[in-house]
Amino acid sequence: MKNYLFALFCVSISQLINGQVVLNSDGPGDTYQLINSVFANPNRNVVEAPDCSHSDFGNHIDEVFDTDLNKNVFRFHIHVSPDNDRCKKFDRQRNEIKSYSDSPENLKAEKGETVEYRWKFKLPENFKTSSDFTHIHQLKVVGGPYASIPMISFTLRKGNPDKLELRYTATKKQNTLKTVSLDLFKGNWVEVIEFVKFDDVGSYSVIIKRISDDKEIFNYSNSPLDTWQDGAEFARPKWGIYRSLKSKEDLQDEIVKYADFSINEIKGLLSVDVLKEKAERVLLMSNSSSEIEFKNVDDYDLVELFNNSGRKIEIENRLSDEELDVSDLTKGLYFIVFKKESEIRKVLKCYVK
Repeated sequence: MKNYLFALFCVSISQLINGQVVLNSDGPGDTYQLINSVFANPNRNVVEAPDCSHSDFGNHIDEVFDTDLNKNVFRFHIHVSPDNDRCKKFDRQRNEIKSYSDSPENLKAEKGETVEYRWKFKLPENFKTSSDFTHIHQLKVVGGPYASIPMISFTLRKGNPDKLELRYTATKKQNTLKTVSLDLFKGNWVEVIEFVKFDDVGSYSVIIKRISDDKEIFNYSNSPLDTWQDGAEFARPKWGIYRSLKSKEDLQDEIVKYADFSINEIKGLLSVDVLKEKAERVLLMSNSSSEIEFKNVDDYDLVELFNNSGRKIEIENRLSDEELDVSDLTKGLYFIVFKKESEIRKVLKCYVK
């Protein structure tokens, strides 16, 4: 096989990306104007910062050159005192960016749409969080009886050890889907790729990789999953620092860095159900026998690997001498897709045990 084109992606085989929105730092100065130029229509401010209660500090989001990424990045500042939530609520603090009802249409997810969110962030090595909420990312709806509670949130929580929680609700009852030690994040730039099909019978997947060594430190996928709260008009992402002040003694002034925000509305999807229908046979594998041998590979010009939620898994460094190394994959169901001239010619359904 020649000229492999592999990419980490989700839920589809034949994919077309439409309406991509990218927000990158361009250097110090005019940070709010830059954010608004991408995430807002004219005359709308999408920055919700605690400047009103802490005006002598200046803008709570600025830009700085980062030597690890070798590029400009955004810095989100929060102070235990006197920062609050827009001078409206004083038991919490908010420094976030998001889209609004009059933001460009491709920033607002509607029912039935599939969207990829991608960004990078870095927590300080000594980052402190409390037993109450500290959100650094949310997916929330506008409209309907459940709009006050995020469907998806990345919540940082004090514990032994401190942890990042992936939280979810389709109504008002939140559940923790998965947790991971916060030590894996502190002091490290990470990249997040989040993929959501917004629907009553939708899907959700996320993968987080440490940039320094490309190590995957968190992943989760669930399909089918109710990812549309009843009565919602649209869904939107939020990034920043949103934390409770109920346990001030646990907190300190913080800076969280963000970079390379991207919102992609995905068109032309082939669902996991189609993969299952096309699957020809089952392969049983174990970690003691961690490779699949391929035969007649010259009949195909592309091989792709998908997990059970449809997220494509990068295999460029796994495939050699007609063998696919699966030793570091988590247990579960996978699909190996063989294509010729962009058409699916063969699908193998495989179990890693």
